[in-house]
Amino acid sequence: MAQRPSPAPIPSAPPEPAPATLPPRVLSQGIVAASYLLVAAVLMLVMWRGLLPGLLCVCLGFLLTRALTGWFAQGLGRIRSQSAPYDTHLRVAQVTAAGLVMLLPLVLLATGLTHSRGYLVNAPQQYQELLTYMARTVLELRLKLPADVAAHLPEGVADIQRIIANYLGAKAGALAMAGRAWLAGVLFAYVGLLIGALAAVRPPVLARGPLAQQLKLRITLFGEAFRQIVAAQFWIAAFNTLLTALFLLFVLPLWDLRLPYTPVLITFTFVAGLVPIVGNLVCNVVITIVGLSVSPLAASACLGFLILIHKAEYVINAKVVGRRTQMGVWELLSVMFVAEAVFGPAGLVAAPLFYAYLKKELVAARLV
Repeated sequence: MAQRPSPAPIPSAPPEPAPATLPPRVLSQGIVAASYLLVAAVLMLVMWRGLLPGLLCVCLGFLLTRALTGWFAQGLGRIRSQSAPYDTHLRVAQVTAAGLVMLLPLVLLATGLTHSRGYLVNAPQQYQELLTYMARTVLELRLKLPADVAAHLPEGVADIQRIIANYLGAKAGALAMAGRAWLAGVLFAYVGLLIGALAAVRPPVLARGPLAQQLKLRITLFGEAFRQIVAAQFWIAAFNTLLTALFLLFVLPLWDLRLPYTPVLITFTFVAGLVPIVGNLVCNVVITIVGLSVSPLAASACLGFLILIHKAEYVINAKVVGRRTQMGVWELLSVMFVAEAVFGPAGLVAAPLFYAYLKKELVAARLV
């Protein structure tokens, strides 16, 4: 019996090509570039949307919580019992430090509002006394100036009050926007403080992807730059406090002018001076207002001191910060001028920090 021929084999489909994979070196470079772009985008978003107070307070809350945790853990380590492990004491120290950082601003705010209640009650009387003082000063000017110039000055308290009311009415929108911006800045700052404190006590995460590792490296360098800026700002605040003390205690008395609450003003100068640029301006504005309560000459002297310190702050800040962060004075001054021109006062505050971080990244990449 003849055998039947076997059927021809069906040709199999060609195998699908394996998906192309990037070389590990190219993939690693792409991840590093993505981390740089993400950090740059976040920093630009912070400047664009006015979130700089929040960013600074995130860093400040993180560093304060870590520092307090170390101090509390060291203190608990001396008194801990053998039954309690070290991890328990460390966790207690972390929770205590984070709670202190988060609650201290609220306590200070409540204390300030409590002590300012008497001032708010007496505000109408003080306003009337200020109007009377201004009217008396204007009347003295009207008697001393030529008649054609004196005709443009107000004649009494009613005219001064009407001018102030008209000005405030014309600027009501701008004042409301400024008040809303300050309130938003304070809110962002406190939320940033909470975020920094919570981030400092988070449990450690062992498994991280390559992008997360690169982002952690970027954040670490940014934190180092912030720590150096804070250390430099401490010395700047001390220097500004010294100048203010010399001005209030020695320069003004030479002109037979003495401001009230001088010790409080000197202490406030140091505390506010810890905030770059803006803190110095705020404390000098307060000194100018207090000087106005003494005499126009004292207010003018304080205003001149404000302008002088503001301009000197460029050189002082660039010198001290440049020495701490290994940056030249000329390059930091250039960055501060450009940043203020682009972003305003916020750019002046952010310029030393952002440039210090950029310099650290360039040094780490061995590009400079």
